[in-house]
Formats: sequence, structure tokens, C-alpha cells
Amino acid sequence: MSSRRHALIPAVLLPLLLPLAACGAGPDPVRQSGAPADGFPYTVTNCGVKTTFEAPPKRVVTMNQHVTEIMIELGLTKSLVGTAWLDDKVLPAYEKAYRSVPVIAEEYPSKEKLLAENPDFVYGGYASAFAAKDGRTRDDLKGAGIDTRLNLENCTGGKTSMDDVFREVAEVGRTFGVADRAAKWTAGARATLATTAAGLEDVRPVPVFVYDSGDKTAFTAGGKGIGNEMINRAGGRNVFADLDKSFGDATWEQVVAREPEAIVIYDYGATTVAQKKKRLLEDPVLKDVPAIRNKRFAVLPLSDAVLGVRAPAAVQRLADQLHPEAGE
Repeated sequence: MSSRRHALIPAVLLPLLLPLAACGAGPDPVRQSGAPADGFPYTVTNCGVKTTFEAPPKRVVTMNQHVTEIMIELGLTKSLVGTAWLDDKVLPAYEKAYRSVPVIAEEYPSKEKLLAENPDFVYGGYASAFAAKDGRTRDDLKGAGIDTRLNLENCTGGKTSMDDVFREVAEVGRTFGVADRAAKWTAGARATLATTAAGLEDVRPVPVFVYDSGDKTAFTAGGKGIGNEMINRAGGRNVFADLDKSFGDATWEQVVAREPEAIVIYDYGATTVAQKKKRLLEDPVLKDVPAIRNKRFAVLPLSDAVLGVRAPAAVQRLADQLHPEAGE
């Protein structure tokens, strides 16, 4: 089970991704000595926490895959002294860089294990990365001299949009003194989204139910997360857009009543896509749901569907599955 559930309690386009991912192999400007880096001090308020950086962090631990991939995409691999919690496979463009980073825990490390890495910065993907019960709150870590960042999907207050993806990348780029890399990635991402939109101008939005996991209830994508906007941009309509959170539970009776015409399965963890399809197709309660009747499924790796650098290209991947006719 992904950490996402716990956090809620309070064709990938490689041409877009490869150029900047390759930056990780070269010299890392944030580790050079000498005069203070341009653009510092830099002050940012992230999820209500105000931090002033006098220089880029040098010893970083990332908690959750999608924030690790942001760091790799921006060529900041050499700043990583540890990472934790891999939901699914890293992109091929990131594999070499990811293998160079010590995995300090399969899920979240204990506070003691985290402190043993002597980080000066911890970057969390979900609110559960800074769980109070584990002694890892942002205040706890600040008391230990460690700055932190939490991915914006956890704290936008309203619906998360693609603009929040761009803001996340821009603020991380500024924090590490590589704003130019962030700007270059954003320009490419905007172009990718524009191309996708142009190909979907005349399509009818498909009613979509996202199946993340669950048996007694359906754990699904609500209206506040980036997944909801991705569905809209891919020519779909999230039937649980009225669920006032990024992820949450719905009853199977609600799924039936909302008549989704396609089901998007999030692929991650020990339960395979085939097992998830089998569970849905064999449930007698769902037999009259149009998506089940027509066996109409789309699949996204979980890391495509959260606020990270995969999201713009993943919109095209989802659009290709929801509207194959648009590419003909």
C-alpha cells in the first residue's frame, strides 16, 4: 500500500525527459566552491513553512519517488545522499542516476536512520514523509538543523493544477541554484501539453473512474489532486471529481451509479494490473458498469499520476489510451 493513503489522514515522452536527465552525469554547479552562488539568499514559503537558503543544500534525502525524479531531472543527483520509498519503476532515462543514490529504506526511514545520513535538506513527496508519530515533523527536523520541502500537491488548499507542477519545479530549481534548468524543462512541458490539447479539440470527454486500490471500498482519485487535471487534459472526466481531496474512498455503489465508461488503473506495488482488472471484472456488483461491460481500461504507473516531472508527458500517454481514434 502506498504512503499516499496514510498521507491523506490529516507513450512517456522520453525526448522531453532525456536532455535534462543527462545533466546529472556532469559537474554539479551547486557543489562548486568559491563565491556565493547567484540568486542567494533565497527565501521561499512552502506549505506554510518559510525558509531562507544562504546557499544550495548539499546533502539531500528524498522521501518518495516523484520528488527523487524531480531532483534527477534537474541534474541534482550528486546532491542526493539518500532516497526512500520507490512506488514503481524509475524511468529508463533516470535509471543510471537512481542507481547511484543510496536507498536508505524501502519505505520511510526511522528518524535515527535519517539523521545518520547527516542531511541538510529533506524533500518529502507526501505529508506522511514528515509524520509526527515517527518524530519526523518539519519542526523536528528544523530543530536538528535540517531544512525541508513538501511536494505542493499536499498543501495547495484548492485543486492542484499543472501550474503547481511548474511551480514545484521552479522552486526546487531556485533552491538548488539551477533555475535555468527548471525553466528549460517547463518550456518543454508546456509544449508537450499544447500538442496533446491540439489533438483532442473535437473529442467527447470520457467519464473515467480511477482505480488505485481497495476491496471493501474503492480508493480513487478525487478532485483536488493533479490526477484530476490530467484526466481532464487527456480528454476524460473524473466521475469522482467532487471528492474533496487528492485521493479518497468511494463505495462500489457510487461507482455503479456514476457509470464510468473507462477505468484508469494506477499501477504500483505488489498488486499487479492483471490482478486489479480481474478483481473488477469478476465483481458482480460492477457487471453493468459500461467500462466493465466493454472491458475498457487504461493504465498509468502511479508515478505518472502525482505532482512531478512525469505529469505533462503522462497526459499524452493517457490521452492515447482514452482516445486512440484521435491519433489515427
